[in-house]
Amino acid sequence: MTETTPGWLSSDDLEMARARMPILYVEAVPVRVDDSGEVTSVGLLLRIGPDGTVSRTLVSGRVLHHERVRDALLRHLEKDLGPVALPRVPASLQPFTVAEYFPTQGVTPFHDPRQHAVSLAYIVPVTGDCRPRQDALDLVWFTPQEAVSRAVQSEMPGGHGVLLKQALAHAGCAV
Repeated sequence: MTETTPGWLSSDDLEMARARMPILYVEAVPVRVDDSGEVTSVGLLLRIGPDGTVSRTLVSGRVLHHERVRDALLRHLEKDLGPVALPRVPASLQPFTVAEYFPTQGVTPFHDPRQHAVSLAYIVPVTGDCRPRQDALDLVWFTPQEAVSRAVQSEMPGGHGVLLKQALAHAGCAV
């Protein structure tokens, strides 16, 4: 694992960087697959935002200075799903899409009021015991059909619902 401690920015430095340049993120759609590799369920985190709103999100986080994308993806999966989630990061780190988040709504389907961010998005099968950590309240597994339902999609702010639909389409799920 790459040592990333020097890559952390203070809150003020991060806010200044966010105001001046795009920040690189990784996002992961945790899935369970059957023996043939077909997606059987999708894991969505339940979080409380700074404003007190409850929402469903994907695994997401910044890539630190001097950190490999693979290491960032594994770090965020462990942080959000726990140390025994047993993620199977793809051998090829080609994302299924690149999501561009803008502070101005309507530029793309993705919105983050704090910053302009570019996110590499991956579908990651997990085989272990997932227990949310850090700021996630819970992890709920949905069938692909449930995950794209209007009720679940309405709980996913900032375009995460769009990203989830793209992931399921990329995985060949007929939803």
